[in-house]
Amino acid sequence: MTEASSQTGRRHVPVLSQDVIRYLAVREGGTYLDCTLGLAGHASQIARLLGPKGHLIGFDRDPKALELAGERLKALAEELGDQMPKVTLIGEAFSSVAQHIEPGSLDGLLADFGVSSMQIDEAERGFSFQADGPLDMRQDTRQGLTAAQVVNEMDESDLANLIYEYGEERRSRRIARAIVRARPVTTTGQLARIVAGSAPALKSDRIHPATRTFQALRIHVNRELAEIRQLLEAAPKLLKPPRSSHSARIVVISFHSLEDRIAKDVLKELAAKGIWTVLTRKPVIADEAETDRNPRARSAKLRAAEKTEPGQNGAKQQYQDQGSGRQLTGFAQLAPVSKSKDKRKQQSGKKPRLRK
Repeated sequence: MTEASSQTGRRHVPVLSQDVIRYLAVREGGTYLDCTLGLAGHASQIARLLGPKGHLIGFDRDPKALELAGERLKALAEELGDQMPKVTLIGEAFSSVAQHIEPGSLDGLLADFGVSSMQIDEAERGFSFQADGPLDMRQDTRQGLTAAQVVNEMDESDLANLIYEYGEERRSRRIARAIVRARPVTTTGQLARIVAGSAPALKSDRIHPATRTFQALRIHVNRELAEIRQLLEAAPKLLKPPRSSHSARIVVISFHSLEDRIAKDVLKELAAKGIWTVLTRKPVIADEAETDRNPRARSAKLRAAEKTEPGQNGAKQQYQDQGSGRQLTGFAQLAPVSKSKDKRKQQSGKKPRLRK
């Protein structure tokens, strides 16, 4: 492992890692797909549980991330020896999984929609304004539009609409006007100063004034929301059919409301058709101990679902998600709802309440 990748691996901490393993219900000898490999934080934890008959598949469209993840998994293989599962790495966007994965072959699928630590920390990638760098923001540096092209070439009204829709920024028109007047805009630091100057932080704000604008540009450049919807709609066909002993599962982690809304809505739509049993009534979030260790976990929200066959949803065991909302333990636990207790609640006319 190179010195650079070693340093990156040390500072990379996967979010909600215990909950990911719990909700995926990782089985020895299974086949699991990490759609957002990044630096292989979650993937390494999954690999440790699969054994030599297991298969770990990783997708990432960022060539550098794929290379570093490969190095980290090679180091893990040296540690595990003959207990290391088969590993397949694919350098493509996760929206294309259906073109690469055999239908009905997966025991579990994980997608962590956050920007990787490496991309945030490297100024030359242009994802963050913490250090000045070129306005790039491309996940895949081999193709596509850069953020610099967007801010310098897009019509002012279209730019304002983009910042409003993808950044949920109420002052988008003021910001777009300031950007157009300041053209050419070439660096992250310059853009951050323009945004902060035109729309200063409000007393109620806990984030930098440029955060929402940067989010909007990143989503647009990488087609993030369309990619997420494509993945979630393709996922059911890739998972194995339910068995009496276990069912395949999907786990997704989002970091802002637009991502989480898509995850919630698509899982709910497919659950209504009997394709999923949703395991998380509310999104699972990090507890205080985890956010202290890893501040990037503060905005993470995890949702999970289990594969069912249409028409079988009503016959499946109900689950009470004790990991929903604010976690007090930092570890999600799924406990079956007691039938007698559930019946008493229905007779009383009161809605079942989640345990805290």
